[in-house]
Amino acid sequence: MNKKIAVLLFSGSLVLLFAGCAGISKKGDFSKTSSLLEPSAMMKFNDVPVPTGFKLLSQESYSFETSGVRVGVLKYQGKANPDQVINFYKEQMPMYNWNLLNVIEYGNCLMNFERENETCIVGLLSKGRAVTITVSLGPRPQISPKKPKQPIK
Repeated sequence: MNKKIAVLLFSGSLVLLFAGCAGISKKGDFSKTSSLLEPSAMMKFNDVPVPTGFKLLSQESYSFETSGVRVGVLKYQGKANPDQVINFYKEQMPMYNWNLLNVIEYGNCLMNFERENETCIVGLLSKGRAVTITVSLGPRPQISPKKPKQPIK
């Protein structure tokens, strides 16, 4: 009798286990993830947001700041839906006074932002669930008015 109860309990727990796993999305299936990404409190540049859960790849990153000029290439890696990361930057960057110039999507994604004296390019590369974000920041080129061409004598 004890063996029959043990077998029934074991069978019942297996049924519950497999029924519970049926709701877990498969690796790389992002269609069911609907939560929004939040900005991290730890940002290398205080006006370029990074989604929570993304870690700085310090060996592949550098930054330089001096007297109002900032230059840097920062790489971050984390797990997220690539579309959510794109939407994160489209929504968050304007909150830090960045203007979206364009988005280039072809497998990977490049987003170009600018403001008064700086430019920022955010690149996304996704492999399965892993997303690598590359943030390139630098001074915006000053456009000088074109001089009329003088004829060569």
